Amino acid sequence: MSATKYRSADVDGFKIFYREAGPSGAPKLLLLHGFPSAGHMFRDLIPLLADKFHIVAPDLPGFGQSDMPARDKFKYTFDNIAGVIDRFTEVIGFDRFAIYVFDYGAPTGFRIAVRHPERITAIISQNGNAYEEGLSDGWTPIRAYWQDPSPANRAALRAFLKPETTRWQYTHGVADEALVSPDGQNLDNYYLSRPGADDVQLDLFGDYKSNVALYPTFQNYFRSKQPPFLAVWGKNDPFFVPPGAEAFKRDNPRAVVRFFDTGHFALETHAREIADSIREFLTK
Repeated sequence: MSATKYRSADVDGFKIFYREAGPSGAPKLLLLHGFPSAGHMFRDLIPLLADKFHIVAPDLPGFGQSDMPARDKFKYTFDNIAGVIDRFTEVIGFDRFAIYVFDYGAPTGFRIAVRHPERITAIISQNGNAYEEGLSDGWTPIRAYWQDPSPANRAALRAFLKPETTRWQYTHGVADEALVSPDGQNLDNYYLSRPGADDVQLDLFGDYKSNVALYPTFQNYFRSKQPPFLAVWGKNDPFFVPPGAEAFKRDNPRAVVRFFDTGHFALETHAREIADSIREFLTK
């Protein structure tokens, strides 16, 4: 078994923390996490794939162990996050790679793919959305903030940052909650409790509308470039619903879509099944 190593990279003065495993000469796989997590969400997946792939899982800017500069020093937008991670791949020598995108990792990874289609060997989307029909009614309060970024609408979104909401995200749609380790959610809540982290996350809720605006651009990329594409989806996700997964086949008819009877954080209950799907898909 390949040991996971824990490193930091200096990306133009920005510290990006990352996990790395697997042989350096193996096919490269970049894992991009979502809200409110960090690279630790891949703690079960990495050992299942590290024998065949060179894996890197960074913490996005403002998340986990990566730098979280003050909001007057760094504007928390998905464009800026993608820009830092794009440079990160160059700094660590990830020239051509497959990407695994989840939640916030999807608009980050899809931006990189649009900018550098020649560098992307394949895409695995685990509840990483790019279609309007993939957005559930759970987005209603966030949409209200997009339409009217008032202090009241911003304050209403703080409910998404509460510890009980994090736990709900991990357990909603899971057949047996006893299968969900408390470790990931407790670490997420620790990071959310840091001074200033709340406003960073509220800024990103507001900027998520930029991702929806880019959906046609992402879809054109899928349609014109036809990257090998695998969607592995927790079908009971309260935020990104199954029609969003099926929609990938509209623009990329060769896309493979697989559903699992679990929720948003599908790796908490189905890491081995998802790893088997990835291994089969990437080694064809």
